[in-house]
Amino acid sequence: MSATPTGTAPDPAAWIVIPLYNEATVIGEVIANLLPRFPNVVCIDDGSTDGSAEVAERAGARLVRHPVNLGQGAALQTGIEYALAHSGCDYIVTFDADGQHRIEDALEMLEVARRDNVAIVFGSRFLDDRTNPGWVKKVVLKTAIRVTNLTTGMKLTDAHNGLRVIRRDAAEQVDLKQDRMAHATEIVLDLGRTGLPWTEHPVELLYTDYSKGKGQSVLNSVNILVDLVVR
Repeated sequence: MSATPTGTAPDPAAWIVIPLYNEATVIGEVIANLLPRFPNVVCIDDGSTDGSAEVAERAGARLVRHPVNLGQGAALQTGIEYALAHSGCDYIVTFDADGQHRIEDALEMLEVARRDNVAIVFGSRFLDDRTNPGWVKKVVLKTAIRVTNLTTGMKLTDAHNGLRVIRRDAAEQVDLKQDRMAHATEIVLDLGRTGLPWTEHPVELLYTDYSKGKGQSVLNSVNILVDLVVR
């Protein structure tokens, strides 16, 4: 059953961490929408070449730069470490830069974390029928879920959803080594090993023409699985 977020006050204890790579056309709007509810938005610019860093900074985000492209996993690790360096950070919300995630879902997930005293809330697009990724991508994602669950021993319904709420004590135990997309399974493994309570929450992913153009192809999704096995 979905929780309904209460109140409209900013939440300075929840830090938004956004890996950022060449999203100059959308990142400003993503940040502008987040800031009224989340005053601490951190973008980790992962060697963008399109001015994304400048757009994010002008929009009001805190900015951390990688001088070269290291991959989404590396950017996420940098952002988690940056947020944890601030004593006022109680929760980290990982959020995508391309506009696919909904602020309403992040707020609901935070409320679930606090209300139910769980350390990790994973967003899942497969707990209801609002999201339609297309049948080919759905098959690939479901395969990735099975591989991730087999690898980690957890039972998630969505393994490659970048919207997560992670309490400080759980985030402190995340140590990502997979710098590229295989980090999505690695972070599940790290969080599962904490032994802290977790849950999933239904979310809607917004597949716009832009995000579809920038999103993972079927081949790239298969490469995630290969990357996990090889590394």
